[in-house]
Amino acid sequence: MNYAVQFVAAEGSDQNPLLPATYDIVWSAIAFLIVLVAFWKVFLPKVQVMLDARAEAIEGNIAKADEAQAKAEAALQEYTAQLASARQEAGEIREAARVDATKIVSKAKEDATTEQARITQAAQVQIEAERQSAMVSLRKDVGSLAIDLASGVVGESLSDDKKASALVDRFLVDLEASERAAK
Repeated sequence: MNYAVQFVAAEGSDQNPLLPATYDIVWSAIAFLIVLVAFWKVFLPKVQVMLDARAEAIEGNIAKADEAQAKAEAALQEYTAQLASARQEAGEIREAARVDATKIVSKAKEDATTEQARITQAAQVQIEAERQSAMVSLRKDVGSLAIDLASGVVGESLSDDKKASALVDRFLVDLEASERAAK
């Protein structure tokens, strides 16, 4: 290191060893200015155009994203409204079905009651007809038995229909009166 200090001191004492020579500074400044002007005039406008295009694309994508989000929110609101409408309609349908079911049940009960009354009435009419038929048959059988018995007891023939009919009727009236008295 001692040698380097002596070499610098021997060469010239008026020049600073940290600063380059003046011609190096001038040529370096000219090259720097050429590169600076080239960047300023050629490359910087192209980079600015590219950055502006990128900014516009980003802003466009943000606008598209906002628009898509607004559409999605509108679709969600529409879907929610449709869902609420469908739920309301389903409730109305259930209520209408419930009312219809009540009407059907009441109509079926009414029809069953009407049918029951008709069947009961028909059965009563049939029972009354059979009772009348049985009464007629019983009167005839009891009358012929009474005439036979009375003929045997009295010892004379009761062949006269008017006499026999009057005797049978009197017998039946007496029989019914004794039945009522027993009750």
